[in-house]
Amino acid sequence: MKEVVFETKEDKTLVYLPEKCIGCATCTMICPRDDLVIGSVGAVARGLINKDFLQKGAGGCTICSMCAKVCPTGALEVRKAGVLERDDSYLYGALKPTVVNENCIHCGMCAEVCPQECIAVQKRNIAQDGSLSMDGKTIIDQKCCVHCGWCASICPVEAITMEKPFSGEFSRDENVCQACRTCVNTCPCDALFNKEWKAGERVEKVTHRKDACIYCGACSVACPVGAITVKKTAILPDMKKKQMFEKKLTAQATPRPVLTSTLFTDEEACLGCGNCVIACPVNSLSDPYLAAGHLNEIDTKPLLEVENGKVKVVDQEVCGSCATCSLICPTDAIRLEKREVA
Repeated sequence: MKEVVFETKEDKTLVYLPEKCIGCATCTMICPRDDLVIGSVGAVARGLINKDFLQKGAGGCTICSMCAKVCPTGALEVRKAGVLERDDSYLYGALKPTVVNENCIHCGMCAEVCPQECIAVQKRNIAQDGSLSMDGKTIIDQKCCVHCGWCASICPVEAITMEKPFSGEFSRDENVCQACRTCVNTCPCDALFNKEWKAGERVEKVTHRKDACIYCGACSVACPVGAITVKKTAILPDMKKKQMFEKKLTAQATPRPVLTSTLFTDEEACLGCGNCVIACPVNSLSDPYLAAGHLNEIDTKPLLEVENGKVKVVDQEVCGSCATCSLICPTDAIRLEKREVA
């Protein structure tokens, strides 16, 4: 597993494990030095930019351990003389593991619905004792489990127990949301989805499965137009000094990200079709008429424009790092690249 050393002081080291990070920004909310930078979460989740969710800032980390203590997935580790610190003063250490008991019938439904693909059923065969049952072994990889509860909810015999890290509140402004699916692609728990609809039926743009949500806030960080607000209301596991951490985490909503990417365009590859200009959520939010496809009837666009048959970036700083433009481009003429933030 990839490891990034964020800070070393004397015999203590703060280590970041990008593969375990879900881009929730909980660590940035608690850091007293504002030394952690979250950004481009949507593009990273979609695999359209080569960077990690989180990066070290220049705030002067003292390895106070607060970021690692509130991380719900164990993506930040504090090691003393090379030995991992992990007890019930850490949220990830206090979280009860997701476990399977002897009632399990090894049907495999939990493995099918797990959004992180961290459940496997091994040696599954029809039982040889004459009963209508299955033999096998159901294994949950605790290293990638995000405690969403899908497995426990779907289990037909209630053989799985788990504990969520947070309770919280989720809200989405239907008028601001541009249905770009960045939140759907980013959510580590499959708690967001687009409903199918029948002819003439009106449905919401994005639907929230509250029972799967862990209120991490990754969707809010990823939303390029700020349509989603996630607020933690409590830390659920019985961790040490919980009230102190709750006081800071529940006092604020998930923060907006820092722009940690740059849009680049390839004029030679660009067809000037304008798909990116219309699909861009920042552009669409500026004028519903543009969102409806009226590319040439709107004089000004905030982020992307087609000029002389080629796409150009109007204002780099209003980009939401969602990479919707890159996804829709038929010729790969627009892309995001990593931008360092001091």
